[in-house]
Amino acid sequence: MKIKKNRLETLRMIISSQELGSQEELLDALQNEGFKLTQATLSRDLKQLKVAKAATMNGNYIYVLPNVTMYKRVSTPNQVKEMMKVPGFVSITFSGNMGVIKTRPGYAGSIAYNIDNSKIPQIIGTIAGDDTIFIVIRQGAGEEEVTDALSKVVPNME
Repeated sequence: MKIKKNRLETLRMIISSQELGSQEELLDALQNEGFKLTQATLSRDLKQLKVAKAATMNGNYIYVLPNVTMYKRVSTPNQVKEMMKVPGFVSITFSGNMGVIKTRPGYAGSIAYNIDNSKIPQIIGTIAGDDTIFIVIRQGAGEEEVTDALSKVVPNME
């Protein structure tokens, strides 16, 4: 199961950092990262990740992750193995009863989902984009209290 999790994570990083328009290109990119799989397996992985195709500014169609309206691409992408060494969580900033969590591209939705489903009493709700999560904090909850609660749910948050 760990292999599949790593493969899905690698696929997510490839899609968020490169403009690829065919399954053949995705298979080649995955093979460059050490994953040899069939087209059928790739197709199931794409379905599980809810990957779609969207038009670029020049009219080509590329694979994109769900809930991404503006596709942010890294101008000089690193190898996926290097990008995966960094956790999905990047930072958190507070202002009054609001917080903004910055993530790596493509991670905000899944992190917000984990926050919402953990039913943290200090957090009323979240709204996620591609790499940003907006959180509404219950009145009276302190930043340290919220950070402590989030650190139990958000991997690599310290």
